Amino acid sequence: MGLPPQLTAEQRIQALKKAAESRKLRSEIKNKVRSGELTIEMVFELAKTRDAIAKMRVKELLESISGVGNVRALSLMQRLNISPTRRIQGLGRLQLKELRKEFMKSEHTARPGKLLVLSGPGGVGKSTITKELRKLADFWVSVSATTRQPRANEVEGHDYFFVTDEEFSRMIAHDEFLEWAEFAGNRYGTPLENVEHALQAGRNVLLEIEIAGAKQVKAHIPHSILVFLEPPTWEELVSRLEGRGTDDPDRRAERLELAQEELAAAPFFDVVLVNDQVEAVVQKLIALAQS
Repeated sequence: MGLPPQLTAEQRIQALKKAAESRKLRSEIKNKVRSGELTIEMVFELAKTRDAIAKMRVKELLESISGVGNVRALSLMQRLNISPTRRIQGLGRLQLKELRKEFMKSEHTARPGKLLVLSGPGGVGKSTITKELRKLADFWVSVSATTRQPRANEVEGHDYFFVTDEEFSRMIAHDEFLEWAEFAGNRYGTPLENVEHALQAGRNVLLEIEIAGAKQVKAHIPHSILVFLEPPTWEELVSRLEGRGTDDPDRRAERLELAQEELAAAPFFDVVLVNDQVEAVVQKLIALAQS
């Protein structure tokens, strides 16, 4: 093993200064957690961009939460298989998930948000409803990952997260999707971690997904509210689907057949709304989140 690098006097002064600043920042963070000004979720978010916080020991963070203390912190870490010397940056995804879940139960975190899942047949107007809802209410709307190529007007991280087939397969293998499905030769999925973060931060979340995906969400999160959007009449849905200029006759026939199958899934959902007036549907969704 070689000798450690020799620092100049100036480098030693800078290193000591940086270490002191890091200790001060961690102390301030722990005091804010102790007073209730910061939640554990907020600290995890800060750790993503602040190296000094990322290097804080998990035990120190837990001990700073009012009512936890040394004994409970060690017991909790042992139960979650977290080393007593583990730092925040070394926590695995499942360990982060379990810690968030543990402190969602206490008064130290915001009331969890509600998860609304909007689904229905193609052409019924789900995207229009989602767009209006984002204008009128503070909903966090999930962005899906997909293996298809981006279109000219689509923006990474806003319309979709565009990933390779290999990355999508890796995410499936690591259980990183709340739901996923294959459609027209491409795969689409809802990243689980992003939804969990939003809910645990007290945000109401809207997922606009296909019917098969909605059923997967219900299996993962039983308290989610599944909302089925119906057209005012079958004739109006036919008119919308046939009005899509991008489909050839065979494709339109396939869409109509699929729409009939999708409409039959309505009884599975918790709430059925008729999309006869966009504003009315949006207000009903807001009321569901507030109930």
